[in-house]
Amino acid sequence: MSVNVSSDQSYQPYHCVAAPIGMGGSSPTPPATAPVVPTQNTAASQSGAAQPHIDDLRHRIETATTRVRDTTPLAQSFTNFVTINLVANAQLASGGTAAMSFLPDDVIDTAAIAGSTYINVGTLLPFFKDALTQIAHRFHEMKHPWVLDPVAAGIGATRTAILTGFKAAPPTIVRGNASEIIALADMWNLNTNTVIGGANTTEPSTRPAGVEAVDDVDSAQNAAVQLARYLRDHNGLGHAAVAVSGATDLVTDGDTVYRLPGGSAMMTKITGAGCSLGGVTATYLAVTDPLTAAVGASALYNRASEQAERVSHGPGSFQTAFLDALWSTSAQTVAQSTITASAA
Repeated sequence: MSVNVSSDQSYQPYHCVAAPIGMGGSSPTPPATAPVVPTQNTAASQSGAAQPHIDDLRHRIETATTRVRDTTPLAQSFTNFVTINLVANAQLASGGTAAMSFLPDDVIDTAAIAGSTYINVGTLLPFFKDALTQIAHRFHEMKHPWVLDPVAAGIGATRTAILTGFKAAPPTIVRGNASEIIALADMWNLNTNTVIGGANTTEPSTRPAGVEAVDDVDSAQNAAVQLARYLRDHNGLGHAAVAVSGATDLVTDGDTVYRLPGGSAMMTKITGAGCSLGGVTATYLAVTDPLTAAVGASALYNRASEQAERVSHGPGSFQTAFLDALWSTSAQTVAQSTITASAA
């Protein structure tokens, strides 16, 4: 059964600029309105050519954020039971429209009218193994954009079979924590140079990580880059992105690696923060390209969580304040988030 939730209220944005506190308890980072700063190890930054590229990304993020709120695009979700409510509410608060379903024919039919789809493998039932394979292959035939969250990659034969099967009909965006991204790249035999403990290795690194990361974001950079390149070359759309959540988020299209500091450690105290980010990434994907969607959604989450932490008193009030901040954080504030860029 599909449940459709429509956002029909007009969006009234205003600026909410907060002092960022890194997710996972990292030290304070520059203000949300600080400029994007290209790192100095790229040819573009050395030649002075990086800033126009970053400025274009900023413009696309602001345009996408505004478009989501003006057009309320439908992004459906096949997500886990634990977080389904927060996923839908976050999509609505960001300006989109949500539809939640687990039936293959329902999801496939809805894809014809939805701008994108979000698939999350966090809570599985036996029939999902065949259902998700069927859905992914049909999306591939339709060239329908979709976001995959490989929750708990590496745990259980059923989950591993589902995630391995997605290689033949890959998504447009993969969003997960560092351990999930590493595990998925290993499942797909893409991760040939994982960095573990500061050393390069070609040994397989797949291991159960549960829903929490046991690797840092930098350790997942190569896996993310290789995944993004594979998605781009095999998803039938010609472009893709991989987003890795952490104290400093990492997003790559396979050519450039972007880092987004900020966010709130309180995000680790509510259930479904990462899952709902996947849903909002799908909302953005309904109106823009994969890189802009992944960077824009991550930037919105960082700014909104910072604002929510300023006005909340614990996890309960934080979640409510976070949804309010998703609604009220302006497109300009999202676009002016601190971002660094380096060659992949």
